[in-house]
Amino acid sequence: MNPTANKSDFEDLTTNLRDLAYSYLERYSPSKQQLKVHLLKKYLTKIKGTKSKKEVTAIIDEIISGLEKNKIIDDELYSDSKARMFLRRGYSLNKINQSLRNKGIDNQYIKQSIDKIKEDEIEPDFVSALKLCKRRRIGPLRPGVNRELFYKKDMGILARGGFSFELSKRVLDLETVEFQKLIKII
Repeated sequence: MNPTANKSDFEDLTTNLRDLAYSYLERYSPSKQQLKVHLLKKYLTKIKGTKSKKEVTAIIDEIISGLEKNKIIDDELYSDSKARMFLRRGYSLNKINQSLRNKGIDNQYIKQSIDKIKEDEIEPDFVSALKLCKRRRIGPLRPGVNRELFYKKDMGILARGGFSFELSKRVLDLETVEFQKLIKII
């Protein structure tokens, strides 16, 4: 075994993975976990080297820690921005929590982001439920004849959105005129 050849292979692999990381960061704003998964997939599909998975994972962790030190990638900032974006889309706090967990964000950052939302917003779940009703045209936006027929379906849509039963019932029982006033305020 030639140690100098092995060293050049290691440096080439590190350079290739770092270049892949930078190109991915140019397009997207990922979390650490997303970047790690992306680089591992690229190694397994495109590069197909002879290194073991542990060695490649160690190299990827080193690249990610370097990006973190240079403040290029930051899970706390990522968590805050994604939580705000999800809230604007009409996600409940439960769904925001679950979505961020699926992205590989630490629980402390998720809790901080949700606490910031609770401080800034008045009843964020209620506002999000209203936005979801408006986007899906359910609940108070249905014609009066169809509201009773689709009540159970609308309740299911809100439940899958992560809203509690009491909140869903409160939103679905709103009158159309009152709903329109609330939407204008938002």
